[in-house]
Amino acid sequence: MKICVTASEKSLEAQMDPRFGRCRYFIIVDPETGEFEALDNMAISAPHGAGIQSAQTLVNKGVEAVITGYVGPNAYRFLTAAGVKVITGVTGTVREVVERYRRGSLQPTAGSVAPTHYGAGVGLKWGMGFGRRMGRGGWWSPGPTVGPPTPPPVTPLQETYPRQASTLQKPEEELRALQEYKKRLEEDLEGVKARIKELKDLVKVGPEEK
Repeated sequence: MKICVTASEKSLEAQMDPRFGRCRYFIIVDPETGEFEALDNMAISAPHGAGIQSAQTLVNKGVEAVITGYVGPNAYRFLTAAGVKVITGVTGTVREVVERYRRGSLQPTAGSVAPTHYGAGVGLKWGMGFGRRMGRGGWWSPGPTVGPPTPPPVTPLQETYPRQASTLQKPEEELRALQEYKKRLEEDLEGVKARIKELKDLVKVGPEEK
């Protein structure tokens, strides 16, 4: 069988990436043999719909279970409708997680899980779309007839990542995952700030003059 773990690097020793749709890599593993395949997440810079795109990729790969920190409601529904088990609130290295799954200590989650930051409007889902990973002007090209991008609608979520993870993992494991998550948020925030400055300069000077 094949299971997928969201990861920060392309190895079994890598720490999990707590995000699903915008994780860096997918590690697809056979828990019995230990053989694995590392995939770049091609949806990481998508302006919206990253969760659905990621879910489609894994369904096409024949994955039977996904293990991650949190997953949005649309991706959760897509995966479960395709018969894929979704396990959230998990931290640790990929190897540790696979071993726990193999022993039967990880169980599917009954609903989507995401941080409270996700419900803030201009949060992780929108900010990453045009931030550091897409470069300046990634998907919105300034011009006299083009307005600033509108963030996609946000669906209310059932639970928060920190609360779910804290009931399942050791404090040191959760701490490592949250520190990594904080680092990525800070990096993405820098991309957002740079884009805001660029847009302010554009509005001040005018696209044709500039």
